Amino acid sequence: MMRIAAAILSAGMALSATAASAQEWPSKTIKLIVPYAPGGYTDSVARITARYLEKELGQTVIVDNRAGGGGIVGSDLVAKSPGDGYTLCICSVGAISVAPVAQTTSYDPVKSFKPVSVVSTIPQTVIVNPSLPINTMQDLVAYAKANPGKLSYGSSGAGGLMHYSVQLFDARNGTKMTHVPFKGGSPATAAVVSGEVNLSFTNMTDALPQMEASKVRALAVTSAKRNEFAPQLPTVSETVTPGYSVESWNGVMAPASTPDPIVAKLSDALKKMAGDPEVKKSMAVVGASTVFTTPEEYKAQIAAEVEQWRELLKEIAEKKKD
Repeated sequence: MMRIAAAILSAGMALSATAASAQEWPSKTIKLIVPYAPGGYTDSVARITARYLEKELGQTVIVDNRAGGGGIVGSDLVAKSPGDGYTLCICSVGAISVAPVAQTTSYDPVKSFKPVSVVSTIPQTVIVNPSLPINTMQDLVAYAKANPGKLSYGSSGAGGLMHYSVQLFDARNGTKMTHVPFKGGSPATAAVVSGEVNLSFTNMTDALPQMEASKVRALAVTSAKRNEFAPQLPTVSETVTPGYSVESWNGVMAPASTPDPIVAKLSDALKKMAGDPEVKKSMAVVGASTVFTTPEEYKAQIAAEVEQWRELLKEIAEKKKD
């Protein structure tokens, strides 16, 4: 009986300590990990989010870029960090919902994190170097079929969304393009501008400035519907690949051991952020739409996406055998 009582007392003390810790949070600097290189979509969203959280939570929020592996390196760092609310991630669909299905990762997309909220969504934009004789998606498919393996495309890293969105496109169109990985969407986009690679399915944040400067030729967006920030661009689905739809998101996630009260505080702050006019304006500048989801909705979304990409990757593998 004494052992049972001691165990109950110990558990109660641990819960009290957790509750006290959550009440005091945050009492020091928060680190927001960005699993990609500076200057891209995720980095831009992270800096907008960091500025707002500093104001809302009253503590410094540092953006820490940890690029590598299509977002896997930074995401893994967060998964292995203490669950004290002081190391968070601006994670993305590629490293969370795609990579763990496509390859072996040391983290589980559902079990290794506490999802807090999606904060933004954005379509990819198909861009090509202007020197290519490609002006439409139909031109792209025709050229790729006539020159198998000749066209090269840049991505944010092997196993990320930018990589597998092209893999899926290849599988559905009978094309074959050569993958060249970089440490983020911004370097991949710069490589299209310089001619180091021929094209990229890049985030609109990275594409828009280059489109406006006429340094790349934009062909389409990958979302199911045309995008409000570039309404002149058709969708991939309406041009050459019916049913094709790939959209990127960024969201705040914490290590799995993070106490629920801290997650709840973060969730409340991000809900306010989603309704802030200045935040919406800042997101719009980089071509992103502002979003809020509850932790429960976010977790369910990730679980559904993992299964969706499991099926899509099976499709890609089967098409490669043909």
